[in-house]
Amino acid sequence: MDTAGHPEATARRGLELTPFRGLRYDPHRVGSLAAVTSPPYDVVVRPDGLLHLESADPYNIVRLILPQAATPEARNEQAARTLRRWLSEGVLTADPEPCLYVYEQSDGDGLLQRGIIGALRVSDPADRVVLPHEDVMPHVVADRAALMRATSANLEPLLLTYRGNGDTAATTTVVERAAGLPPLLSTTTEDGFRHRLWSVTDPGDMAAVRSELEQHQALIADGHHRWATYRTLRAEHPSPSPWDYGLVLLVDTARYPLRVRAIHRLLHGLPVSDALTALEGRFRVRRLGAPLAEAMDALAAAAGEGNAFLLAGDGAFHLVDRPDPALLARTVPTDRPQAWRTLDATVLHATLLAHVWRVPDDSAAHISYIHDTAATVEKAERDGGTAVLLHPVREDVVRDLARQGVTMPRKSTSFGPKPASGLVLRALDL
Repeated sequence: MDTAGHPEATARRGLELTPFRGLRYDPHRVGSLAAVTSPPYDVVVRPDGLLHLESADPYNIVRLILPQAATPEARNEQAARTLRRWLSEGVLTADPEPCLYVYEQSDGDGLLQRGIIGALRVSDPADRVVLPHEDVMPHVVADRAALMRATSANLEPLLLTYRGNGDTAATTTVVERAAGLPPLLSTTTEDGFRHRLWSVTDPGDMAAVRSELEQHQALIADGHHRWATYRTLRAEHPSPSPWDYGLVLLVDTARYPLRVRAIHRLLHGLPVSDALTALEGRFRVRRLGAPLAEAMDALAAAAGEGNAFLLAGDGAFHLVDRPDPALLARTVPTDRPQAWRTLDATVLHATLLAHVWRVPDDSAAHISYIHDTAATVEKAERDGGTAVLLHPVREDVVRDLARQGVTMPRKSTSFGPKPASGLVLRALDL
């Protein structure tokens, strides 16, 4: 990444979170706040998901983050026009003064997560301030960058985690104090999550948060492509500029641990029968006469002993494990730590996709990445492809590899809960 014009990027160490004037929906102009929210753009992958969100409310945020038109250029221009119209109509309004935002998510099963939303100074990987743990696909970064250029806005926050200093930390104090006050907004989305948002406007509180976070580094939990997009756009604009910063949610996982789930693969054009035939003599394959929940339990047990995958798409589940050690020795790169070489995602991409199934992993025409397990299976059965279901990686493995500067294969993990899109946006011209 070209950092010309950004000498301060290498001079700073630690997170630099700054306030901004958030754009928020006027609750009097929309049907409900829940109806205008959406999961992050890359989670809206169910076949009917986009239509469902568009139908929920004419002002649903999906019209900005996933605009629909014939060409990429037309989609981006449509999003820009839509954003301008919503601003002129007062559907979206800017808060009166710059602030940070405390964001809370909870569900009926006892999960409670709180974090703080702000504009974070963009840094380069060499600075070791924001640690990626996955690779990115250049075409996705280019797509997100074109959308942000057109709208001149950060339309949804990425999710970053850091390890705080305990209950007495300044940021924890600010977050918990805010959570005891009446919120700016409160809504419950159809997935059962309650979302609440507060503003932090006190200069002393904002200074305390900034001072503490400057002592920390963060791990990208969700939003690698958007962080890479921030870096791309920052390099295009002479500093200082609003593009020096990007919208993030920071969560202290020492206090609020995140859930880590796997992201599954759907291989287009590869029938399960062909996938299984190619595995003969290379992996052990067992057909499971069990429903999805029990099959996933079997996958978890097998993954505890080594690399394991669950294939689906032909009306059954096939447990794939015990790879041939000689095959792994030939196909898995040896220039990375042992923890990386033994990841299921590494073996999937380096061995199965590249050498056994010969499936390119750099095009949506060949492979889709889907968070929802049942949706992956259903789409594979409907389309005649192969669903590859994975077991999640432990958070400590992810963090340790990131600290070593080692990235995992793309879409290796799904941290959550993810922030809902549509609760607060950042316009670059405010």
